[in-house]
Amino acid sequence: MMNLAQRETFFRQLQTNNSHPETELEYSSPFELLVAVMLSAQATDISVNKGTRQLFKVANNPQAILALGEVGVRPYIQHIGLFRMKGKHLQVMCQLLLERHAGEVPRTRAELEALPGVGRKTANVILNTAFGEPTIAVDTHIFRVANRTGLAPGKDVLAVEQQLLKRVPKEFLLDAHHWLILHGRYICKARKPACAHCLVEPLCQFTHKTSQGKIRGAL
Repeated sequence: MMNLAQRETFFRQLQTNNSHPETELEYSSPFELLVAVMLSAQATDISVNKGTRQLFKVANNPQAILALGEVGVRPYIQHIGLFRMKGKHLQVMCQLLLERHAGEVPRTRAELEALPGVGRKTANVILNTAFGEPTIAVDTHIFRVANRTGLAPGKDVLAVEQQLLKRVPKEFLLDAHHWLILHGRYICKARKPACAHCLVEPLCQFTHKTSQGKIRGAL
């Protein structure tokens, strides 16, 4: 695994390249972010943004989503994977926000995870991106980068999350979530990582690196 000095250099390099990393999901409020993240499960940010750009013009709060109803929401999200289930979750989620939280997105993990369609990863995204908490939502990109580079290896997403929270230097923890996702999405890709163009390649402990970015046994 990377030692402390290597981890500090790793994140300083990512910070130098992108000093203010942000999610690629489009939103203008914690509620819009919550909807977008719920829709993003097993879907691309591009496909979610395509739907929410139009949806949020007509319904960007719990009352408006409920007024549209499950059938009314469907045209905006039917190009997104699992849209029927997600549409149902949106309706129940909005109802619970009104009943339990006066229509506001809660700020605790327990309250977020009590909402339908919201698991630990989604809760972490909301806590970090909407409310500025130094936590990390481990998706497939972060899981791959953490294991592949030697930054924070773990057998499952929870183990990787716990390792990252311990091993990411505190000064970088708030933005680490976005840096790692973007790095995994555009550079440290699953099948063809762009090792030759990677800012942190000298620190990476992946054993199958090549200048062509072709690997065996990709995570």
